Amino acid sequence: MTFTTVLWLAALAVTPAKAEHHHVYTVRVDANLSQLHVEAHFDEPISEIAARSNTARQFLLAAQDCDSRVEVEARGRRLLVPHTGIQCLEYEVDLKQAARAEQRNVSLHPDNIIVSPTVWMWRPRLAGDDEIEVRFELPDGVQVSVPWRPDEITENNYHLVASPQSGLAMSAFGRFDHQLMQVADSTLRVDILKSEHATDTRAIVDWVQDTAHNIARAYGRFPNPDARIVVLPVGSGRGDAPVQFGRVVRDGGETVELMIDPARPMQAFYQNWTATHEFSHLMLPYLQSEQRWVSEGFAQYYQNILLARAGRYTQRYAWQKLFDGFERGRESVPEMSPNDAASADERNSRMKVYWSGAALALLADVELRKRSDGRQTLDTVLGEFQSCCLPSRRTWTGVELFTKFDSFLDQPLFMDLYRQHANTAGFPAVRPLLQNLGVFRDGDDPDEVRLNEAAELAQVRIALTGRDASIPEYDSPPRDR
Repeated sequence: MTFTTVLWLAALAVTPAKAEHHHVYTVRVDANLSQLHVEAHFDEPISEIAARSNTARQFLLAAQDCDSRVEVEARGRRLLVPHTGIQCLEYEVDLKQAARAEQRNVSLHPDNIIVSPTVWMWRPRLAGDDEIEVRFELPDGVQVSVPWRPDEITENNYHLVASPQSGLAMSAFGRFDHQLMQVADSTLRVDILKSEHATDTRAIVDWVQDTAHNIARAYGRFPNPDARIVVLPVGSGRGDAPVQFGRVVRDGGETVELMIDPARPMQAFYQNWTATHEFSHLMLPYLQSEQRWVSEGFAQYYQNILLARAGRYTQRYAWQKLFDGFERGRESVPEMSPNDAASADERNSRMKVYWSGAALALLADVELRKRSDGRQTLDTVLGEFQSCCLPSRRTWTGVELFTKFDSFLDQPLFMDLYRQHANTAGFPAVRPLLQNLGVFRDGDDPDEVRLNEAAELAQVRIALTGRDASIPEYDSPPRDR
């Protein structure tokens, strides 16, 4: 190898990566929420522009090159731009028609609409540090709720970056209650949409904040510095639960959606687990579908642990729910491994998916506490992970996640557990551990668990679900199997 070649290779090695792309979209919505006008300026000619929904084309009213005024045609999900590219795009979307196709609008007040960004955002592919700055120009009294990171200075400006993408992401326009709340070091955006159901928004905001504080009790911080929470009052279509449905959507940012029945008494909201479960998802990144049992399981574990620490559950009730859940998981598709169950028919494998990860979380938490005399716990590991890696803009594998967890430990643990259980049929052996923790079933009433304060690991159990003495005690809620 010549000296010149060495110099050339060295120069190649230190050549900086391609600079990020910064595109700017200005989005205008008319006063009656019927049309949306977008002007997109790209920082270089773009040859590929697409929407992420197969239905987006039917709502596109017109599109043209801003400079040449030449019409741009849509074919499927793509705009047919010249091969030389386009640097400015102007288009209009029939917002009202798109809203009619969105099921989540059924129970909303007419001056609120939900439309997924996948049907109105025509954009180039984002990679690396690419970014779209989205500037909304709104009529008086109209607000916008989108999943992207808000600008720290300019109101109604947001930053869309590469991330796991979801067709479930929502954008909402209209007149609704929007509040910012401080939880530890995070500022959460809470949007309570208007519906036909009377809603005590102040009480709902207090409950959301209380739930967020429950999550911060794990390691003293909220997992995401600017998460969005969207509350949709939908009535009692799914029974008498105060929270009818919840989910986390990650698409350029993280949104927790909570569909609630505002007619239920507020005490029922505080004793319901759904919001705590969904918020707990934010302690992990987005995992590939085969490892969904990890994310769902950790959320199952923490919903019970944190509600006990907050005094919403008594210790015995929390361990009753964990014990019962582990039994349901053990009985579910015993011929499947957790990875197989996560890829199978959800109806048959649901309990295996939700409780295998919870069992692994308990095994890890107890082992860490035993090893370190309580100095290291699952809480501290997740805290270190949040400091380095959350919120994350990519999809993780289970191996990547647990390898990272082990990097915080003097002695590996998580990958050992993963190798033992991820691809192994059956269910993690938590029964002996529960016995050592002092959690057992009484022969006189086989459905009820008892707590043995003299058990070998009773103090570990108490540390796991011990109630913060500064929080008032609540009555134990009724059993919900």
